Amino acid sequence: MRFDRLGHTCVIGLQWGDEGKGKVVDLLTEHFDASVRYSGGANAGHTVLVGREKFALHQLPSGILREGVLNIITGGTVIDPAVLLGEIASLRDRGVRVDANRLRISDRAHVVFPYHRREDVLAEGAARGDGKIGTTARGIGPCYADKMNRHRAIRICDLYRPAKLRERLSAIVAHKNALMRSVYSSDETFDAAKLADEYMEFAGQLRSFVCDTTVLLAELAKAGKRILFEGAQGALLDIDHGTYPYVTSSSCTGGGVASGAGVSSAMLQSRIGVIKAYSTRVGSGPFPTELRDGVGDTIRERGGEYGTTTGRPRRIGWLDLVAARYAALLVAPTHLALLHLDTLSGFEHVHICTAYRYGGELLNTLPADAYLLEEVEPIFETLPGWNSDLRGVRRFADLPETAKAFVRRISSEIGAPVGLIGVGPERDQTILVEDMS
Repeated sequence: MRFDRLGHTCVIGLQWGDEGKGKVVDLLTEHFDASVRYSGGANAGHTVLVGREKFALHQLPSGILREGVLNIITGGTVIDPAVLLGEIASLRDRGVRVDANRLRISDRAHVVFPYHRREDVLAEGAARGDGKIGTTARGIGPCYADKMNRHRAIRICDLYRPAKLRERLSAIVAHKNALMRSVYSSDETFDAAKLADEYMEFAGQLRSFVCDTTVLLAELAKAGKRILFEGAQGALLDIDHGTYPYVTSSSCTGGGVASGAGVSSAMLQSRIGVIKAYSTRVGSGPFPTELRDGVGDTIRERGGEYGTTTGRPRRIGWLDLVAARYAALLVAPTHLALLHLDTLSGFEHVHICTAYRYGGELLNTLPADAYLLEEVEPIFETLPGWNSDLRGVRRFADLPETAKAFVRRISSEIGAPVGLIGVGPERDQTILVEDMS
């Protein structure tokens, strides 16, 4: 895959998030003029390793680590100003320049408040059994719910109208306090006046970054600038098409680029689907190929599979190609980025799930019913493994034959060429693939 030949491009996960999108975006941004976040909020966790330095990004696009790249957070996201400003300050302390020439924020993005975070925790705590979603408790779901409700939502642009903000927060906070008291029996209350003061202070610190990002993106495209759209979470967590209700609260497929960023879907010329050599999931939800044994523990430790945002150990499973094929239908990737191939080194055999069995019926696609999905039996194919340490490999031709066969099989099943293979966490531990023959 030649990065310099890609047009406007989106990077989207083909699993349940945590596929390694941060590394892929970091590699790509050298060849782009702008990096764009179009969905989600501080629930995202993109880890980028630069030399010996590890950066964990939650709201900022991964392109912030590349000089000369304009980073844009669009109206499809939800922004927690306290988290964003903390992330900006942390990067500045580490020598990363973050100013209005490198970061712009949509005036249409919705704002996360402390009552959203509290509501998130209370709702999850009140849920019983399989009603628990496994939320990150960052207030993302409640904020998106208020966005859709319309009556109780605050956008970035609203922070710059002090009198109106105070009036609206007074009504919203009264509602939230009553909700938490009556529904969750919580004695905690929020003070509308104090929140207004706090968030107007945040607004002052963010003012230089705020603009109409839809207009900005149109101007960049017209000027011939190359734009990279960075997905959060993964296609299987999409609010409409994922394993509902165990999903996120935004559109994180290719369709979400247009609605979240405010651009035409015709703008996208390349779509890079990111997938790991195995499957992971964080929180609740069906996971047909899950490994609850020492093999899963080994993969978790080798791959460093702990949540960037929460620190929770990720659930581990063999590669689920039924789910990945369905995600590919939603994304239509022009290229695949296959990460963590090195993590599977040393296994005598590796396994891939190519179908499910349910009640004697063979299923070749992902069912809508998440509860049915919890009951399917995965049908595995066993492939020979490889013992070589792949972290120093830089050419596809130098991979063990069994590893090559594994990569080719994934490409064939998903229906897109593998253009990039990750063989370690660092930038240079990457194979760019031109030919898989």
